Amino acid sequence: MDVKQKITPFLWFDTEALEAAEFYVSLFEDSKILGVSRYGEGGPGPAGSVMVVNFQLAGQEFMALNGGPMFKFTEAVSLYVHCATQAEVDYLWENLIADGGEESMCGWLKDRYGLSWQIIPDALGELLGDPDPEKAGRVMQAMLQMRKIDVARLEQARNGTAVGVG
Repeated sequence: MDVKQKITPFLWFDTEALEAAEFYVSLFEDSKILGVSRYGEGGPGPAGSVMVVNFQLAGQEFMALNGGPMFKFTEAVSLYVHCATQAEVDYLWENLIADGGEESMCGWLKDRYGLSWQIIPDALGELLGDPDPEKAGRVMQAMLQMRKIDVARLEQARNGTAVGVG
């Protein structure tokens, strides 16, 4: 039995829905374009242009609409990505900020379309949750100074061997 996902994130783009979906799909395993709907005659978009793109990222379904320039993404909503390794963090970070994306703080970034992402290594939670409050505090202070999260530097901070964070 094919069970439909109960909640699907719906992303509003000006005209870049298909381009963005194809870009996102290229970055994550278990990802694909599921379907493309086009505007017909009399629609708000030009007839034949892309209206909605249904796509899957890492098994999660999304929809993207070419709805026009009225609404923009803000940091109030972001996509949180659990990363198993530093290599995965590095790969996603570099690709998502490429061609006009912007770094922010503490693992946050905006991609070239303005969508906010949190690229977070799984180790961050473990390090912040250290039972020794002094060690956890050093990890927090190091993380607050980072843009892209660097697990090795967080481990150094926890261990009291960090030499500065930039």
